[in-house]
Amino acid sequence: MALFPIFILILIAPSSTNAQWPPSPGYWPSSRFRSMSFYQGYRNLWGYSHQRVEQNALTIWLDRTSGSGFKSVKPFRSGYFAASIKLQPGYTAGVITAFYLSNNEAHPGFHDEVDIEFLGTTFGKPYTLQTNVYIRGSGDGRIIGREMKFHLWFDPTKNFHHYAILWSPKEIIFLVDDVPIRRYPRKSAATFPLRPMWVYGSIWDASSWATEEGKYKADYRYQPFVASYTNFKAAGCSAYSPAWCRPVSASPFRSGGLSGQQYRTMRWVQRYHMVYNYCEDNKRDHSLTPECWG
Repeated sequence: MALFPIFILILIAPSSTNAQWPPSPGYWPSSRFRSMSFYQGYRNLWGYSHQRVEQNALTIWLDRTSGSGFKSVKPFRSGYFAASIKLQPGYTAGVITAFYLSNNEAHPGFHDEVDIEFLGTTFGKPYTLQTNVYIRGSGDGRIIGREMKFHLWFDPTKNFHHYAILWSPKEIIFLVDDVPIRRYPRKSAATFPLRPMWVYGSIWDASSWATEEGKYKADYRYQPFVASYTNFKAAGCSAYSPAWCRPVSASPFRSGGLSGQQYRTMRWVQRYHMVYNYCEDNKRDHSLTPECWG
C-alpha cells in the first residue's frame, strides 16, 4: 500500500525535462542557406600555424605561443552568418572561442560588433554562451556592452551544434540549432550597428575577464585548447551588393521578425537558460542603454 502514494506523487510531480529542452520553434532558417567550405568564404587572419582545415572542417587552437583567428573574404551590410562549432571539454577557464561580426579593422577604436562567445569554464561547470552587441565603442574607455548570457540545454563539447547571427537593418537575432535565443531590435541609429561588417572566428586568452570575472585563468598545463568549425554559412547583402538587395529573414515572413511560435520558444529559453541580462543588472548605468527602457 505504501507504493500507491509514491506512484501518485510521480504522476502529479512536474517533469524536470520540460525545463531542459526547448519547444520546437516551428521554423528552421538554416535550411534556407547553402553551406560553404572554409576557403569559399574565409581566410586565415592570424595564428596560421594554429589552424588546420580538413574535409571542410576548420580546427583552431590556443597554446602558450598563440591563438588563431579567421575572417570572411568580404564585408556584409546584412545577412545570415553561421557555423557548426564543437568545443573542448575539461578545464578551459580564461579561453574564449568566438564567432562574430565586426568592423574593427575598418574603424579601429570606434567599431561595431555582434558577438557569439563561448566563455571557458572549470571542471564540472557548463560553458557560458555570451551574446553581445556594441556600437561605435571600443578602445576609448567607454565600451558599452549589451550582454545576455546563457547556459545551453546540451553539452557543446559532445557534438557540433549550429550557431547563427541574423543581422538586418531592423534587428539582430541569435540562434542555436535554429532556436532563437535573443532578438535585439533596432530602436535608434545610436543603439544599432549599421556600418558594413566582416565575419570572424577566433580562439584566444581572455583570462582577465572570461571566467567568473577573471577569477579563473587559462592554465596551459591543459593546452592545446581546441575548437572546431564546420558547415559555414554566410548569405545576404554584401557591402558591394546593389541597393535593392533585400535583407534575409530568420522567420517565415520575408519582412523579418519572429513567428509567434519562435517568440514562445525564445521566451522559454530566456526563462530557463538565461543566466545574465544586462538590462536587469542594477549595477549598470542604463542611461547608456536606452533600449532597455525605451
